[in-house]
Amino acid sequence: MGSRVDSADKRRRALAAIHALEAAGTPITAAAVATAARVSTWLLYTDGLREHLDAARRRQSQPTSSPASTAAPGDQAPLTPAGLRTDLALARDEIRRLRAEHDKLRHRLRLQLGAEIDGPDRADLITRVAELESLTRQLLAERDARTTETDHAQRRIHELEDDLTAARESLRRVIKDHNRP
Repeated sequence: MGSRVDSADKRRRALAAIHALEAAGTPITAAAVATAARVSTWLLYTDGLREHLDAARRRQSQPTSSPASTAAPGDQAPLTPAGLRTDLALARDEIRRLRAEHDKLRHRLRLQLGAEIDGPDRADLITRVAELESLTRQLLAERDARTTETDHAQRRIHELEDDLTAARESLRRVIKDHNRP
């Protein structure tokens, strides 16, 4: 039931858009009607709407000599109550759409401004980056110093191990010489 109501609403909007465009003297195309009515162009080519679209195009293509002689039965002149109601309905729909778009843009602007207010200041960020670079240089220098100390300690360990090995060997000889008869 909901899709029937939606379909009927779309058809009503399409017919109103055809009449409004015709009353305004705007060239009637399927794309223009679809945009004005906010429906898809394929809907305009369905039975019941295609005839109205074609008739409006024919009426627009005919030269107008006088308003009374060219008005066909069922045509609406620009200032009829029905034409005015159609214009009013289209204007109301456009106002609703514009209000929704306005609210959406206002919300996005609030988010953007909030992000700018909450975000750090550029000068603070530059200062912080400079501090971090300085700290990085300091830590790299300390690491290099520790590496040098480690290398020195490793060399000293090897020297001491060599000395220990030599002392053990010397001690063995002394013990061996001392134990000989």
